[in-house]
Amino acid sequence: MKNFAEMMKQAQALQSRMADLQAELERTMIEGRSGGGLVVVTLTGKGEMAGIKIDPSLLKPEEAEILEDLVVAAHSDAKAKVEDAMKEKMKGLTGGLPLPPGLKLF
Repeated sequence: MKNFAEMMKQAQALQSRMADLQAELERTMIEGRSGGGLVVVTLTGKGEMAGIKIDPSLLKPEEAEILEDLVVAAHSDAKAKVEDAMKEKMKGLTGGLPLPPGLKLF
């Protein structure tokens, strides 16, 4: 029974650290850029879009398609950075142990 009690204690500690990590991710802001910084997309650490900045030089009707592509590219850049940050934080949380493939904690 002692091993089970210790496992439960560890599970509770992990759950508490996960809640702390989720709160931290909500506060974390990560920028993705494209077009040499002409478009900047800001995502939270949970991948939600928090903002977008577009250089005024791109706000021309004939530039619409380029602007659309740059927004998508900036979002992709930010999303990749969010995923990298998440992996690093999870390594710290799990002590470097790999999580099973497909396990979604957020």
